[in-house]
Amino acid sequence: MTFPRPGRSMCCPSFSHSRRLRSMNRSFGGVWLAGLAWACVVLIAAQAPAEVRLPAVFSSNMVLQRQQPVPIWGQADPGERVTVQFAQQTRTTTADQSGNWRVQLDPLPASTEPATLVVQASNRISLDNVLVGEVWLCSGQSNMDWVLANTDNGQAAIAAADHPHIRLFFVPRKIRSPGSDIDSTWQVCTPETIKPFSAVGYYFGRELHQSLKVPIGLIHSSWGGTQAEAWTPEAYLLANQELRACVERSQQWQQQRPRVQAEFDAAIVQWQQQVQQAKAQGRPEPPRPREPDAIRPQRIAASLWISMLQPMVPFAIRGAVWYQGESNEARAQQYRILLPTMIRAWRDAWGYEFPFGIVQLPNYRAPSTQPDDTPWSHLRDAQLFTFKTVPNTGLIVTIDIGEGNNIHPKNKLDVGRRLARWALESVYNQDAGGKSGPIYASSRIEGNRVIIKFDEVGSGLAVRDGGGQLQEFAIAGEDRQWHWATARIISKDEVEVYSDQVPNPMAVRYAWNSNPKNPNLTNSSGLPASPFRTDDWPGPTDGKR
Repeated sequence: MTFPRPGRSMCCPSFSHSRRLRSMNRSFGGVWLAGLAWACVVLIAAQAPAEVRLPAVFSSNMVLQRQQPVPIWGQADPGERVTVQFAQQTRTTTADQSGNWRVQLDPLPASTEPATLVVQASNRISLDNVLVGEVWLCSGQSNMDWVLANTDNGQAAIAAADHPHIRLFFVPRKIRSPGSDIDSTWQVCTPETIKPFSAVGYYFGRELHQSLKVPIGLIHSSWGGTQAEAWTPEAYLLANQELRACVERSQQWQQQRPRVQAEFDAAIVQWQQQVQQAKAQGRPEPPRPREPDAIRPQRIAASLWISMLQPMVPFAIRGAVWYQGESNEARAQQYRILLPTMIRAWRDAWGYEFPFGIVQLPNYRAPSTQPDDTPWSHLRDAQLFTFKTVPNTGLIVTIDIGEGNNIHPKNKLDVGRRLARWALESVYNQDAGGKSGPIYASSRIEGNRVIIKFDEVGSGLAVRDGGGQLQEFAIAGEDRQWHWATARIISKDEVEVYSDQVPNPMAVRYAWNSNPKNPNLTNSSGLPASPFRTDDWPGPTDGKR
């Protein structure tokens, strides 16, 4: 299109200029007609009904939870009638003023027969190959996120992961704005689809499938290096004085982010130069600078609740399993408040008190030769405290299957199996050989000895290495100096602890190190006892928020 040059007179145009004007008028006419057509399209689109939509967690190949009400929800035009049909149930509702709608199916029996769920409004959605069974949410940080390929016998497990009745929903690690949906879909479990999935979650689900003989749906929503406050709604953090600092710290990080990002970018440039110099000189490469928390959005309080959990609420689940805590080690005492708060927030969001399995931190770091008091031990104790004080939770002890030099132990099979034993016994009332190892119940002092009583002993306490001496018990008096103690089983559920160096004992601890050398107290099922303490003396993380 040619426009007159600024300043040229348009009163008496030349012949050639008149031609340009006629051409310009024709061009403007074409533009005007095109604009009119586009306006009509926009007007028609504005008047046309919006398509009914479902969240991503509803898709073909999904598993719906059996034996409890099943909410189904989505969006449509305000006032639009929406009909949902599944398994001979029909529900009809009207979208509200915001376009939101929701119906609820009556409890369904388990079914391996593929079925179709239909949602009908101005358009029709058909979700195929839908099964009904047990649905579990698997969440946490890197040990829950760890894939089969990086575990013991992982390649063999991948090759055998052909389970048509196990379905997988993987939540991508991505920060989303409030109200945004997840970009994912349900998949049938195959050697290919299992590759990015949680190894712990898979082994847990596989064990349930083998025992329950019903379809299993597994939702995997995890992110390595994250803290529990990132998975907790902000309102719940702000409501507790001990947890408010998590939000305030995140707000400070967000304010500092531009400056910290620039500093980090400069550090990366410098590091890259150092790498090139090291290569040229044949020296080892320097480690890459670690990203500061201020530029890691997954560390922001409530960020992962908004991005990776809230879009799925209230999709019907049987329960959740949680493997996290490493990144909260420095504030282990606070975790005694944080983890119960997070569980309560999740249950409030879903609207019922679903079972919640907690994987206790494994043994890690160099073995200790003397009784010690580490943040790692206190984090385990916070997990034990949560299990003992929050109803309908389970504690999966892994003190015997970690690796001293690897924060990501390769034995994920036993973690999944122990989670399944807890669920089978506690949730499904099946005999799985015990749901837990021994759990500290109480203690009493008798002279120079402390008698420890345990729950979850099965047919009786035992020593893992068969008749040997119990180890990893420590005892202290009023001076709070810890000494290794002699310990022996004196009844089905009691252990006697003493030391000649402590004539007037006050407290006992068991396996109270980051990596105890030989924690060998078990029950008759061979499951390990949880580390514990009988005291409430201050620890290294008290007061840290």
